[in-house]
Amino acid sequence: MPTVVLMDASLSMTRPVSQDSNEEFQRKNLAVHGLNMLFEHMASNYRLEFTALMAFSSLWELLVPFTRDYNALQDALSNLEDYDKTCVESALNGVSSVVQQEWGSACPCQVVLVTDGSLGIGKGSLRHSLQTLRYRGDDKKFPLPFPFPTKMFIMCVATSEELQMTGAVDKWEELLCLSGGDGQIFTVEGPLCMQGVQAMFGRLIDRAYCPFHAVLHCGNLSADVQVFPRPEPIVVDEEVEPLPRTVNPDLEIIGFIEIADISSPPVISRHLVLPIAVNKGAADELEEEVSASQMAGKSPNFCVLLHGSLKVEGMVALVQLGPEWFGMLYSQADSKKKSNLMMSLFEPSTEPLPWLGKISHLGPISEAAENPYGEDDSKSPFPVQLPVKRSYAQNVTVWIKASGLQTDVQKILRNARKLPDKTQTFYKELNRLRKAALAFGFWDLLKGVAELLERECTMLPDSAHPDAAFQLSHAAQQLKLASTGDSQYAAFEQNIVPMHTDFSS
Repeated sequence: MPTVVLMDASLSMTRPVSQDSNEEFQRKNLAVHGLNMLFEHMASNYRLEFTALMAFSSLWELLVPFTRDYNALQDALSNLEDYDKTCVESALNGVSSVVQQEWGSACPCQVVLVTDGSLGIGKGSLRHSLQTLRYRGDDKKFPLPFPFPTKMFIMCVATSEELQMTGAVDKWEELLCLSGGDGQIFTVEGPLCMQGVQAMFGRLIDRAYCPFHAVLHCGNLSADVQVFPRPEPIVVDEEVEPLPRTVNPDLEIIGFIEIADISSPPVISRHLVLPIAVNKGAADELEEEVSASQMAGKSPNFCVLLHGSLKVEGMVALVQLGPEWFGMLYSQADSKKKSNLMMSLFEPSTEPLPWLGKISHLGPISEAAENPYGEDDSKSPFPVQLPVKRSYAQNVTVWIKASGLQTDVQKILRNARKLPDKTQTFYKELNRLRKAALAFGFWDLLKGVAELLERECTMLPDSAHPDAAFQLSHAAQQLKLASTGDSQYAAFEQNIVPMHTDFSS
């Protein structure tokens, strides 16, 4: 998940901060110190994170495009210049442009906005931007919410009391709500000093940049791994009292399955799995298995063994993430020489992939009475055959637009004018409309069609077959009876059958 650091470079950031020591600091110095602390943490624990650095005042500037070089980010931060007034809206437009140009609108992104809490003055200030939200045209829309999933963290180099006095807290909270609300506002607790800013950025690290360490188990084998990015809690909507589900730090491999059988399943997120030893060796990606073993100090590593085995055998490993929650481990190639061990999370369920059936019902081939793949791998046990065959070819009538209903009624009238030659087709279309109307409780439709049929009966020409008048009167009468809702005439399974006359063949 890439990160954009948005640094306030306005003149208000140059305000001095009173310290107990003789050394004088500006708010900008405290913000730079906090960001350096964040970059050092990410260099040690989040080396795979792409980070961009932007500065803003009345305009915005991209200082460092998305990179994994944290030295370049720190160097640009140390050379940051001072500019004019604060304009948050302009900066957010810049973030939207930079992220979409690099990652598109589907990739989630984290935005760390570092400011002194000043809203700016006059036109372009945050207060003015929020006040004019309702009066904007499509060409001047406010940039929030972003067109991509976002978590916004607002780092205010100020105390909460200071922000309350200026009335800025409500405006920053409103900005956070506009972004989607999935983030947090941080302020300095206690006096405004270097230690307070360090503690504030420490809370940000715990909230958003804490690495996820887990233990990968498979029988008697295990390995310490880091999952990147950190899996987010999942809330299952179907539950009566939904609670966030978190991935268990003990990941248990429960079996292996061929890639062809699992195909391309729907997943909620994808993560990179790194052996801890490789991650500490400053490896950006798992390369070939031999290289990974060398980076791990030539010591046996189950994670490297698993990665190589899945890659060579063309299989995936099913892993249990928690109660009734599963995922899969697989090898994904970045290029001809580089490949990664990836983990995809399925939706929490006992049956996340319908064609596999319940995960708990899967077992080793050796326990089957006969090889489910056949002696020559000519067949597959998947998809699992259900005891009751579901039909997706039923002719269900659905009226989304008025034109659809009008077409069905016109079809009945066209067949009515060709009676008795179209008797069977006429009653087939009539019964289809009748069943749909009964299912929807559309009694007025039945009355309306009955009146149309009676009208058609009165308009029959002298040359019309005598049986046509009888059939139209009979059909109209049956529809009127069904429109009363009486169970004797409005049974859903019941069909209107043609009237038997002396003219009927």
